[in-house]
Amino acid sequence: MTKESISNLIKGTIFLFVTAVGIVGNIIVFVNFVCSFWRGAQKKSIHLILIHLAFANTIILFSKGLLRAITAFGLRNFLDDTGCKIVVYLERVARDFSICTSALLTVVQAITISPRSSLCWRFKPKTPWKILPLFLFFWILNSLKIINLLHYITNNRKNMSEAAKTNNYCSFQPESQEIKWILLILMAIHSVMFQGVMGGASGYMLFLLHKHHQRVLYLQSSHLHKSLPEMRAAQSVLLLMFCFLFFYWTDYIFSFFSNSFLQNNSMILNVQEFLTIGYAFLSPFVLIHREGNLDSCKPWRRPRH
Repeated sequence: MTKESISNLIKGTIFLFVTAVGIVGNIIVFVNFVCSFWRGAQKKSIHLILIHLAFANTIILFSKGLLRAITAFGLRNFLDDTGCKIVVYLERVARDFSICTSALLTVVQAITISPRSSLCWRFKPKTPWKILPLFLFFWILNSLKIINLLHYITNNRKNMSEAAKTNNYCSFQPESQEIKWILLILMAIHSVMFQGVMGGASGYMLFLLHKHHQRVLYLQSSHLHKSLPEMRAAQSVLLLMFCFLFFYWTDYIFSFFSNSFLQNNSMILNVQEFLTIGYAFLSPFVLIHREGNLDSCKPWRRPRH
């Protein structure tokens, strides 16, 4: 075996392992919160949001991670143009929906821990069903936005040398650089807008958690401290958002350098490919680790008496 084939074998194995474990983790989160939502006496908007987030993450891992593993094992031309369009479309829609859902998760959790006398409290969803139209809006928005890309997505059979270098199963080939930059700018505006909302809500939560921490220190000195589930849940959501921002912006930085200065650098490309599925892989395990803090139920958990 050559050095390149050994490297591709290792890469394919890692991607297959990460994808499989990530899919299992997201399925566990999905099933657990579906159970919690339907069996719980008090249905929570956070649970409904996490169900959609786990669903979007699963699509990302199937459409991105699994196919990356297949191409690393040497099967690069198994998709025709139609297959490429479908796979890339699903991956991009799910990824953008994940951004929207993560922003909504942060906003709803910030409203949940807001003081009842604050203006934010008035916007708290009275029932989880109130936010269902937002999910429909997010799916439609992202589906329509990505449609413009379909015309420029093709398989790599016409450029075998490029496919061999990058291990890409599909390619983005706009008619001109102007069209390419217009589409990239539109996608960037979408991401920056929702991440701005996410950042503002996260900053507000940090402010509220700081005030809560000061109050806890006072109550601990008086032996009256009782931890609030909403505050613990806010900490979990903040941890999720920091994970998202880390993977997103690290991926962006690597993508910038790989396209500008380090073209066809295999090490940079491999790291960047992992970063694109890093959040989808890691987020369910953050939730599983802090599941008690999110106050979610398990179908096999007996009620306490």
